Amino acid sequence: MPKIVDHARRRDEIALVACRVVAKHGFEQTTIVRIAREAGYTTGMVAHYFDTKQDIIVAALRLILRRIEERLTRQAEAAEQPDLLALLAEALPVDATRFTECAFWTAFWGQVMADKRLKRVNVWIHRAYLRLFERCLAQSWPQWSQWPTDTREEVLRSVVTFINGLTASAVASPGDWPPERQVRQLHLQLQLLKLWASQGNAAVVPSRRRRPAAQPASPATRERGAG
Repeated sequence: MPKIVDHARRRDEIALVACRVVAKHGFEQTTIVRIAREAGYTTGMVAHYFDTKQDIIVAALRLILRRIEERLTRQAEAAEQPDLLALLAEALPVDATRFTECAFWTAFWGQVMADKRLKRVNVWIHRAYLRLFERCLAQSWPQWSQWPTDTREEVLRSVVTFINGLTASAVASPGDWPPERQVRQLHLQLQLLKLWASQGNAAVVPSRRRRPAAQPASPATRERGAG
């Protein structure tokens, strides 16, 4: 009797191996041959599921997003009012598994500007993260629904931006960013944002509808922006 192969599971296995290879060797040094060898498959087997390395990378991105969402969902379902810090810490590189995921992300970010397809994928992934973290905020902070729309958006984008920056720092300098420090810094950021939003300081943020026309940037400003 022929062996029944779970093709979806095998695709996920290959994508997960690609995460580890990219995290260990970098994007440029990651090849289909190396992924196949690390997975214990032939290159022909990998090629049966993915046409190009780029296809494997996209599959890996989707897999990581799904894994993070599953972890967040488990945390949220464990309590009537979830602990926001515990929820969002699931996205930080605080253990070996999440470090690999985050190292893969940072390597991917370095490729986005040079690849139109990956740039489009990044836009989709970013929006998915915004929706996911917005759900976490709404579940954990009772005040969330009472804040104005502009305030909620500013808080949400600040959270995502902070987590991205913290992730990149922890991956680049893990010795400077042990898990305890990552969680403390995230806790501080959440406290500050909650205080800012609760005190009505969102009024200092100009509405997008009333935002003045952009002024030409000085050369120094353009240089900083380019960096």
